[in-house]
Amino acid sequence: MSPDSSRPEPGQLPGTLYTTESLPVHHRRAHWREALSRTFGAVNMTVPEEVYSGTIRTTPLGRLQAVTVEGDCLSALRTRRLVAQSNADEYVVVKLLDRGAARLEQDGREALLGPGDIFIYDLARPVRLNLSQSFRTKSLRVPRDVLGLSESDVVHVTASPLGRDTPVGGLLSPFLAGLVDNAGTYPPRTSELMARNVVDLLGVMTDERLGRTSADTPGGNRALLLRIQAFIDRHLADPGLTPQAIARAHHISLRYLHQLFESEDATVGRWIQRRRLEKCRRELARANGPTIAAVAHRCGFTSAAHFSRVFRTAYGMSPREWRNTQDLTSYTPSATKLVDA
Repeated sequence: MSPDSSRPEPGQLPGTLYTTESLPVHHRRAHWREALSRTFGAVNMTVPEEVYSGTIRTTPLGRLQAVTVEGDCLSALRTRRLVAQSNADEYVVVKLLDRGAARLEQDGREALLGPGDIFIYDLARPVRLNLSQSFRTKSLRVPRDVLGLSESDVVHVTASPLGRDTPVGGLLSPFLAGLVDNAGTYPPRTSELMARNVVDLLGVMTDERLGRTSADTPGGNRALLLRIQAFIDRHLADPGLTPQAIARAHHISLRYLHQLFESEDATVGRWIQRRRLEKCRRELARANGPTIAAVAHRCGFTSAAHFSRVFRTAYGMSPREWRNTQDLTSYTPSATKLVDA
């Protein structure tokens, strides 16, 4: 599918626009599905017999992406097989339902959503989103390393709506809407900084959900901790990623770095290893993915034997056993079953 605009003309906003407006009715369904897949990763989509309207506008915000979607009702399903076949699993979507009603299923939870609700879903795992009427959503597609949350933390906040009536929701909802609406009008550096403010608020929300407070982090410097965690994720492939190197890069003492991580229930070294293992596990689940040795190398493990030992210790099975257990045709979480149509 070719977008209507991939390069802005003078006076136009940067970004990409997909629309069904000028297409014959019998072509709209296929084009709409492809547009959604290009934006959010491969999906199985169910729509009414005729798709009358659908528009997606994307705008870069540094490494993040602002997305506005308007359309008729639809049901989008991202199965384990589709996750393994696409390259979108390094992203988490933060979405504001601006108009309409929705039901979201992920990680064994189901959430019913109304206008003003903000919700999160992870493109690395199966997800189903049903929009039962004409809708508009405003989203940020956030790289996992920028979000700065561990895989276990993300699992705790998916499919858990944040309403406008909550303290963080009251701040985040209008800020996210304004950021997406005006994306492309700010200087690039300003856009990225504003988007990172959203990420910081999400960090606060996650702390609240997990029962953590700013006092859990010495000095309450949550923003610095998030930046350091994002730095770690960007440099996982570097075997020289050590606490000393991280402290130097952020102009802080090694002692203070360790203090920052006291709230994470892990030393800095164990945090690095955990993030490497989480990335390896996602890579090993890909269909026709690289060899186990290649996965270990690209995630910063210098020895395949050492990688196998720590993987078995963390997950109770070898990397090869994990890869062999990945049934790419279906996925059954604890409360909701998502199966390829």
